[in-house]
Amino acid sequence: MPGKKRCQATTTNDAPCKSAALRIVGDCPHCDAHFCGEHRLPEHHSCAKMEDCRQQAFESNKAKLESERTVASKLGVV
Repeated sequence: MPGKKRCQATTTNDAPCKSAALRIVGDCPHCDAHFCGEHRLPEHHSCAKMEDCRQQAFESNKAKLESERTVASKLGVV
């Protein structure tokens, strides 16, 4: 049986985190690394692809807002 995967984040003094990586939610979809519960979010492990993550979220939110936009119909001249 293979050993547990360890968190790939480094702590404030450049020492590696010794916590076990979480199985499903510990995998970062942006940098493909494995992290513990404390470092699983891109903001908490200094993700190398953080700018791509922000841009992807921005584009997703922009598309959602544009699809929900309501346009007032113009009244006809009497």
